[in-house]
Amino acid sequence: MRPNSPPDPTRTDTRERRLRRRWPRRPRRPRRPRSDRGTAPVAGILLLAITVVLAGGVVAAAMDAPPEPAPTAMVSLSVTDDTVTFIHRGGDPLDVTELTVRVRVDGEPLARQPSLPFFSAAGFRPGPSGAFNTAGENVLQAGDTASFRVAGTNRPTLEAGRTVAVELSVDGRPVASLEAVSSPG
Repeated sequence: MRPNSPPDPTRTDTRERRLRRRWPRRPRRPRRPRSDRGTAPVAGILLLAITVVLAGGVVAAAMDAPPEPAPTAMVSLSVTDDTVTFIHRGGDPLDVTELTVRVRVDGEPLARQPSLPFFSAAGFRPGPSGAFNTAGENVLQAGDTASFRVAGTNRPTLEAGRTVAVELSVDGRPVASLEAVSSPG
């Protein structure tokens, strides 16, 4: 429209057109409730993650479980000259294939420790007796006796009057700590 021209009855004012567009308003469609379609995969992934974490916790707890206790046995020790003798007085049987023996003479460890069972080993005279011998049963039970002889090449040597201390253990767990004074044979 030009500024001084008469209004055209067929044309409506721009403002009026805008108002017509807005009013009367059409009723809006009601909003649909939020869709739950995406929650199922998310929930599944969360459940899977929780299951994996819990399974890892169970495995970690099982690995940290305390080890099986060492066998309990009453064992006595006697040392005569170069012979170290053990007598199983009672308690659990000892499987000598799992048994570790550490010998000290006057507080000093033997240069070569016995690896049980054996027949001939460096630092020891051949032919240990009882369960310590490979030809034996390899189980030291109540009432059984087993012994080995320390060779003169092993240091320190066993002589009368020396204190011999022996530690018996299974998988690093102590079974017995024994001590005796060597007597002449």
